[in-house]
Amino acid sequence: MTLHKDKALDRLAGIGNVAQFIAWRPEEGELRQSYSRLIGRDANAEFVSIAEAAGALLLASQDGRVNIRSYLPDDPRSREFVYGLTRVEDVLLHMERLAAEGLHLILNETIDVGDGGVSGVAHDAIIEFAPDDTPRAVEKPDIASLPRDMGLAILEQVYGFAPDIPGDARDRVEFSIHPGPRGWRQTNVLLWEIEADAGARTAPVPRWPNRFSRHIGDKAFGLLAANWFDAPVPSTSVVARRVAPFTFGRPTGSGERWIRTCPREPQPGLFTTARGWRDPFALLAEEDPDASQIASVLAQEGVPPLWSGAALVGADDMVFIEGKAGAGDSLMLGESLPEELPEAIVEDVVRLHARLSAALGPVRIEWVHDGNQPWVVQLHVGATQTSLHALVEGDAEEWIDFEVAAGLPALRLLLEQVPDNAGVNVIGDVGLTSHIADVLRKWGRPARLNRD
Repeated sequence: MTLHKDKALDRLAGIGNVAQFIAWRPEEGELRQSYSRLIGRDANAEFVSIAEAAGALLLASQDGRVNIRSYLPDDPRSREFVYGLTRVEDVLLHMERLAAEGLHLILNETIDVGDGGVSGVAHDAIIEFAPDDTPRAVEKPDIASLPRDMGLAILEQVYGFAPDIPGDARDRVEFSIHPGPRGWRQTNVLLWEIEADAGARTAPVPRWPNRFSRHIGDKAFGLLAANWFDAPVPSTSVVARRVAPFTFGRPTGSGERWIRTCPREPQPGLFTTARGWRDPFALLAEEDPDASQIASVLAQEGVPPLWSGAALVGADDMVFIEGKAGAGDSLMLGESLPEELPEAIVEDVVRLHARLSAALGPVRIEWVHDGNQPWVVQLHVGATQTSLHALVEGDAEEWIDFEVAAGLPALRLLLEQVPDNAGVNVIGDVGLTSHIADVLRKWGRPARLNRD
């Protein structure tokens, strides 16, 4: 039997935390209070009048705003929803109007979905969520869709507490997670609906970019994923625009810090990576003054670089591993060429890449080897069309030459001007895993190699 929405909220409040609310049913021509949950009051505390109830809820609401939800008990769809009221007088006007239609009414506190937290659904082996939205975010594109244990671990790393999402394994639970205490029980997790025994769900293979990876920054999300799969990730502190600072990874023993800008989506070689400490707030102001591209800044413990490089999956599932002795900055920027790697270093990188690929499908990693093991300093998912002869396979009606020696800024300018029917003829030797190659792959149109 389907419960009335107010009765369902009452039951939900017995399981976990809910947004503060007061509910009424139309009986004998007038509204009679049914259930309520307010901070500091007993469950289902009664109020003398609607005006008293509205005033109490507005006072108890963290943001001083309330919503009115209207419905008919025999209709699963809600009727009108009035959002963000701040005055008792306005609440009374809308309540009177909706009550005249014979509707059941729930007055609840307004919850800010833009507070840096996330909303979503946990169901069996899967958890899905996004920032700046309600649990219905799962019906939209670009949701973060993760194995449940991985998703909960990442949320705990980012927000600093273990999200408590109750219910049996096969229950479908709509929730929201907030940086600060919210709702009747004043915890960080709010429950919105539980559908009991909703069936089985298979754990997905994680994919990004998604709305949550953009929220904290692409590099940060990739490293959190690598850390979850127990790959060696250097100790990393994330200074983000939308969430409080958080740290994960393991010590490298160097005691040195690198500063890495963390765009919302990959922007190979465009923003600063620097050895040593830099003011992250000055860096954000200088490189992204309108806050449109960089989500965070990473302060990462350096790895003593015996060898450094990258590995990716190309055409026909071929794995390319490139590197050089020492730090890999010049190799990534296309300023130096790959060197022959010792067999033991290659074997270590192959094992690390294979382990992450087994969990995530084809991946691209940037790595630093300290002589004992390779460390992951970037992780991205997906294969490429790269081969020994082309960075992006394909034919074009016209080919535009690009000299590798001109560098990354010149390549970015060129790509803005290349006609739609044209490809790029890359002249000069360059690493297949370099940022020059990455930029051309992201561009996505044919790019062939001419190394003669």
